[in-house]
Amino acid sequence: MINWNQAQAQTYVETQAPAFLRELFAVAVAAVDPHHCLPPHLPAFPTSGRCIVVGAGKAAASMAQALEQHWLASGLENSLGDLARLSGMVIVPYGHSLPCEVIQVREAAHPVPDQAGYQAAVDLLASVQHLSAADTVICLLSGGGSSLMSLPAPGISLAEKQEINRALLRSGARIHEMNCVRKHLSAIKGGRLALACVPATVLTYIISDVAGDDASIIASGPTLADASTCADALEILQRYAIPVSPAVLAHLQLASSETPKPDHTAFVYPHPHPHVQIIANAQAALQAAANFAQSKGVRVEILSDRLEGEARELGRAHAQLAIAHKSARENHHQACLLLSGGETTVTVKGSGRGGRNTEYLLSFCQNLNGHPGIYALAADTDGRDGSEQNAGAWCTPDSLQLAADLSISAGESLANNDAFAFFAALDALLVTGPTYNNVNDFRAILVL
Repeated sequence: MINWNQAQAQTYVETQAPAFLRELFAVAVAAVDPHHCLPPHLPAFPTSGRCIVVGAGKAAASMAQALEQHWLASGLENSLGDLARLSGMVIVPYGHSLPCEVIQVREAAHPVPDQAGYQAAVDLLASVQHLSAADTVICLLSGGGSSLMSLPAPGISLAEKQEINRALLRSGARIHEMNCVRKHLSAIKGGRLALACVPATVLTYIISDVAGDDASIIASGPTLADASTCADALEILQRYAIPVSPAVLAHLQLASSETPKPDHTAFVYPHPHPHVQIIANAQAALQAAANFAQSKGVRVEILSDRLEGEARELGRAHAQLAIAHKSARENHHQACLLLSGGETTVTVKGSGRGGRNTEYLLSFCQNLNGHPGIYALAADTDGRDGSEQNAGAWCTPDSLQLAADLSISAGESLANNDAFAFFAALDALLVTGPTYNNVNDFRAILVL
């Protein structure tokens, strides 16, 4: 990161706006790095009993690595007896592994589960069987964990869960709706992992990718009580016209299929006072970006860390907001930055390529219609937007004209859900590789 005086910083922001936006994204992701966020919350290594580390998600490997490094730096490596009491396994998407000393890192498919994820979930659940009250289970969760830790409930096949996942992803359903369904078709999610750990102590540490930071939704809450019901899951499937097999339908109609609840029912959650700590979230990432921008003399407004809805609709609304800010600030000499996070959705109707952040940005660009002095970037903090290898993209006031010069129509690209190809043609894709993290969408609009 370059250190400038105020005049140099203002010149940089005004003349290198896309580079400034890319730097903001890097600052935001760095602020929620597990190596920075997790150690302050970790307990000392247990003095007795076994310690089993389990987890899943896009940040699970970096969380496991941070945990190991913290404990080893605290002197654990000096005691072979202590080290022998530590074991564990986390599940991450393909390409998201990091080296760990003791904790095993397994890779699986995301967002549609595969056989590797199924087997990893079987092994993870087996690792917490037959524990004692002296044992401790540490669960490391982050976004993506629900798909990676895919263990179907008895009587439901992996193929059935895969088809439902594909349909939900294309339907425009929100994450809490998708995870409600996933919980009730799972043998490990929705509090069932906690049931398997009884009577051990369970400590859960979470990096949130969910608007509002509801811990029971993140990775489908494998160690938390679940307030949703089988009836809720069935209603969601019906509302989005998701076809289900007779086996799935029969499962959701059984009382015994219900998840552990936070009240006194037959399926009461086994830990009345669970230890759950959210160590990083979208707000922390946005605030870090805001602090960086303010240090460069930019006025910042954080719109929200929990915006949801259709990506293209939010893009249209933000274009109108940016134009309004531009008009209101014509006599000001200070740049303005609008930041937001959350998780939008895309109802897929076309055959193009892309993700929710590029779709948001394409809609923003189309509705901006070349308005001068406005730049924007939208990206997923995990480093991958949708099905492609880019984190997101950026746009400039001349993006529409550049596309037109290449005979590319923003309207046609948007109608075909083909935002990836649009920004690829403009060489405006943000490619970072895996960030080993995930606090969901990051959107930055710079108004000069």
